[in-house]
Amino acid sequence: MKTDYNLREITLAAFEQFLTVEDNDAEKKPAYDKWSAKQIMGHLIDSAINNQGRFVKAQQSDSLIGEGYDQEAWVEVQNYQSMNWHDILILWRQLNLHMSSLMEQTPDDVRSKERIQHNLHEIAFYTVQQNQPTTLDYFMQDYVVHVKHHLGQVRDVLSMDDV
Repeated sequence: MKTDYNLREITLAAFEQFLTVEDNDAEKKPAYDKWSAKQIMGHLIDSAINNQGRFVKAQQSDSLIGEGYDQEAWVEVQNYQSMNWHDILILWRQLNLHMSSLMEQTPDDVRSKERIQHNLHEIAFYTVQQNQPTTLDYFMQDYVVHVKHHLGQVRDVLSMDDV
């Protein structure tokens, strides 16, 4: 069985940890221009939605070219700040369980196929130089690293004292 980079375990553990957080604590911002826990998790929802499409399309293509998106605008337009914390968590959990399943079901030869054409220099968390070949496997691992990074930010924001 293929690895899913522990995304399922990471998701379920974070969900359980964050479920006890009160809504008003999740909306606190560390600074005026910084995201709250709600907004960070909203960004992770947007990332899951965008990357799900990228991962599916990559399985039908010889390239890894995905559409970018304005992260700040997506968070603002969807107004995660005013949403219920538990609704945000449930949506994020379900999307990432689906992402885990998608990764797990991706055939090894599709994951490991080198792609010359890509734009991971623009859309990956840890970018890949434009002239360097890469794989869908790398992009999937990058997604998990991105999730873990932002979950760390959520933990930091939630552990702060009253703002």
